[in-house]
Formats: sequence, C-alpha cells, structure tokens
Amino acid sequence: MATEVKVPTLGESVTEATVGQWLKKPGEAVKADEPIVSLETDKVAVDVPSPVAGVMGDLVAKEGDTVEVGALLAYVNEGGAAAAAPAPAAAAAPAAKAEAAAPAPAASAPAASDDEEGGSLTLSPAVRRLVLEHGLDPSKIKGTGKDGRLTKDDVLAAVAAGTAKAAAATPASAPAADAPAAGPSRKQERVKMTRLRQTVAKRLKEAQNNAALLTTYNDVDMTNVIEARAKYKDLFEKKHGVRLGFMGFFTKAVCMALKDIPGVNAQIEGDEIVYNDFADISVAVSAPTGLVVPVIRNAESLSVAAIEKTIGGFGKKAKEGKLTMEDMKGGTFTISNGGVFGSLLSSPIINPPQSAVLGLHRIEDRPVVRNGQIVIRPMMYLALSYDHRLIDGREAVTFLVAVKNAIEDPTRLLIDL
Repeated sequence: MATEVKVPTLGESVTEATVGQWLKKPGEAVKADEPIVSLETDKVAVDVPSPVAGVMGDLVAKEGDTVEVGALLAYVNEGGAAAAAPAPAAAAAPAAKAEAAAPAPAASAPAASDDEEGGSLTLSPAVRRLVLEHGLDPSKIKGTGKDGRLTKDDVLAAVAAGTAKAAAATPASAPAADAPAAGPSRKQERVKMTRLRQTVAKRLKEAQNNAALLTTYNDVDMTNVIEARAKYKDLFEKKHGVRLGFMGFFTKAVCMALKDIPGVNAQIEGDEIVYNDFADISVAVSAPTGLVVPVIRNAESLSVAAIEKTIGGFGKKAKEGKLTMEDMKGGTFTISNGGVFGSLLSSPIINPPQSAVLGLHRIEDRPVVRNGQIVIRPMMYLALSYDHRLIDGREAVTFLVAVKNAIEDPTRLLIDL
C-alpha cells in the first residue's frame, strides 16, 4: 500500500516552500518519522518525516520545485518491498503489464549529476558548489550535519585545513609530445538561489530602499572582558554547562543601552513609532544554508549564563537544520558578529522592521594611548547601522558609547550603570 507524503503546515503566513534535498531515494528503506526530504522556506529548512515505515516510492516533486502546503511530494510503500505509485486509469494498458516486472525507469530517481558527487554521497547544491570550486574529494570530509551529511562549514573547515584534496586523474595514455598545453579552466556552473538566499536578498534591498541607513563607528578595549573571561571561564562552564563567550557580555551591554536609548529599540509602522519595553535580540548564527537570525526573547531579564545557553542552543540547531519558525520570529534589535570569520570592519544592514543592528568584529592588538603612554591593547571595532528616519545621530553615538563603556568596565553590567 502506497502512503502519500504531503507538504506539512509550515508556520504562520507561510504557504509554500522549495524542495531543497531528498534525503531518501526510491527503493531505500525508511522508518516511521525518519526525515525523507528537506524543504526550504523563507527563513528555515524543514525536514519532512515519513508517515509510515516501509520503502521509498516514487518522488513526485523534484529538487528545486516550489510546492504549496498540502501538495503531494512522494509515496512511501508500506512493508518491505518497493511498489509503484498508483497509476492513472489510462495507463492500465496491456503493454503496461509486460513492463510490470521490469526495473523501475531511471527517471524515478534523481539524476546522479544533479544530486550526487563522489559516489553515493548526497550533497546539497551549495555544498556541491564549494566542493567543485576547491577541487575536494567529499568522501574524505567528515560530515557533521543530520545523518552525517556534509555542511558548508564542514567543507570550509577542510579547505582551511588543506585536507580532502581530490586525487589527480591519471591519464589513460601519455599526451603526444607536440600536443598543445591545456589552457586555464573557464568552467561555469549555474545553481538556483535557495529560497532563504532569495528572501535575504529581497529584504536587504528593501532595507536599503526604504530606510535612511547610516552607520556610526567606535572601538572598544577588550582587555577587562578578556581577563574576566580567562579568570572565570572554567568555573562558569563547570557550573552552567556552557562556555563563557563574548556574546553574553555584549548582549547584556546592548540591553542596558537600549533601556537608556529606547528609540534604538523601536520601529516605524506607517506613521507611528512603536516603542518596545522588552529586548528581543536577534543574533546572527551560521547555518548550512547561510546566516540566520534566531531571537533571544526578553534578553534584558536573562543572566549571562542563560544568554550563552540560548545562543549555544541556536548554534547547534542551526548546524543540524532544526531551527523553527518560532525561533526566527520577531526581534527588536540585531547583533551580528563578523569577527568570528575574521572581519576587521564592516557596515551591517538593518533587519526590517528593526531600526538598528550592532556589528562586532575581530579582536586585534593595536597601539593605543593610555595615560600619555603608547601601549598595546586588544581592540575591536564596533559599528552601529541605524534608520536615520527614527534615530538621530546623537542617540546612535550615545548608544554606542554606552555599549563601549559597559564592555570596557564589565562591573557596570552588575550594578546597571
């Protein structure tokens, strides 16, 4: 008996998705509730589980197809043997009976050139593109995604480590002595933008078109925070079960500054300004499909430990592709840490309808003047991009200085100064 697999309800106001990757192929055994296909929505990837245990049947939707909620995706044949999907009545011709015992046509399964790279290893389009660009052998890279799948982070780590280089192909015969040398490669590959990337592109362009964007900069001496972290990180991890990072300090500093400068935590709706008396902080984390911004809700009432646990949980869920719509919904202010990727300075773009975003950057030893002496200090550039329609320059600078002061003197975070 063939059971239909349909697109589930994806979340509030989400009516369609894109088929990102088939996790099972026709003829493969599947367990009940085992993910068989990944769907990409505007914000997150959603794994669709098998409704029954059995064998994967025909795939109705192809990777890259746009499907609506309730649409038919595939069939799962209950039991231990594969069976063809229900055929239209018109197809029940005598000739079809003769073909019943024949192997399933190749069209029932995804083409290897579209879905596979390196034998039976299944790669997403983004991962396959990275593998091709860097000439890697994907079978030599350990996958950390769901069911051992390769993620973009896995490939980038292999690139940085210089491992997993593909072996050079051995020519069948030596080239003739007078054969011309091969020219440089000019290969091109077209890969359709993921739904998430399309949405990001659309929203960022809308932010540029609709908001009066301006960025103000400052730098912060990280000496005291680094010393506090080094002193307490082992005790912190032992007590709370999570590492003490810098994001906990910055999130608390931001919440304090938002309380003092409420306009930075507000948003424009029509001809009204909406002021929020809570701080729902969106934090940019890396996922296999790109950067996503889950939300720490009521961050102003959380401890540094609770903030670090929440961020750590988001990072794990993002890596495994398990972030939900609820994780991503809302947010009144964003913190984006490009420093983890080595960025020295940037001008982030706000995340509408929010009115401001704080960009963090890499920590770098630089000469600075302290008490008339040139000394070396671990410095970080801060960048606050904001909507000038709502936030004046004085407010933006005051906000950024408040964050700077709290980080340079972490005691302020304890006594709310």
